[in-house]
Amino acid sequence: MTVRYKLGCTLSYQVLAPSVFIFNIEVARLRRHVNMTERLVVTPDLPLRTHTVPDINNRYFGVHASPGPLTIHYEAEVTLDPFRADPDTVKETPVADLPLDIMPFLLPSRFVPSDRLADFARKEFGYLKRGFERVTAICNWLYNNIDYRRGASNEQTTATESLILRAGVCRDFAHLGIAFCRALDIPARFVSCYAYGLQPNDFHAVFEVYLDGRWWLFDGTRMANLDGLVRIGVGRDAAEIAFCSPFGAVDCGPVEISIDRADGLPEPWPRTIDAISTEEPAPNAGAL
Repeated sequence: MTVRYKLGCTLSYQVLAPSVFIFNIEVARLRRHVNMTERLVVTPDLPLRTHTVPDINNRYFGVHASPGPLTIHYEAEVTLDPFRADPDTVKETPVADLPLDIMPFLLPSRFVPSDRLADFARKEFGYLKRGFERVTAICNWLYNNIDYRRGASNEQTTATESLILRAGVCRDFAHLGIAFCRALDIPARFVSCYAYGLQPNDFHAVFEVYLDGRWWLFDGTRMANLDGLVRIGVGRDAAEIAFCSPFGAVDCGPVEISIDRADGLPEPWPRTIDAISTEEPAPNAGAL
């Protein structure tokens, strides 16, 4: 079932000295993000530099701002047409059969020291049936053992620290899920998104796992609907896809995020237990 969403954000800053901002807030251009319209307004009106990362389709734009207020307003409408499959049919891909450019999503990264969690992951999940079911078990473990608690972590918290703290926010759930997967030789990557059903509205972090030649969505927090996740960016961990990276003297103001049904139709839920993907089959690490 396709669903059309209206979404966006407004970001406010007080620039204290000439500063450069790099933003990653625009919806990724994927084949399963259908009939997308969007509008970006920067106040004051400033020249933009833009870049889309090949294959993975992360979209960045940068501005050079002078002292004073700066406001970024982005809005979009997009029809989400996720691919669905029976979870029992989604198997793990042996490392020997993985495309080589998938390697960055198998290795430890700044916030995902998966090598340090390998013993724990193998003891906890190594005996389970391989495939979608094992990653679902990882999400179940996260939900049952990690408390969602604002303020329990910060932007420097690693997956190892989250395991010790047993608390965190969506970013930490995603990092820990990725760490467990990589420790089990399952490629996994961090996903930032607009998330329908999340309360209160905020940027959301989930993770994708490479199984059977396609990237599949997982959310250990269970706070949003998997088929209501509109992707912004993907990376090895959160360091690569921050929604704003300022370089200079800046005070951050309010952040407003919204996502709603754009078609006015009743909710299509209760939810299914389908495996959900917003990617086409990927013979490599990116999207076709």
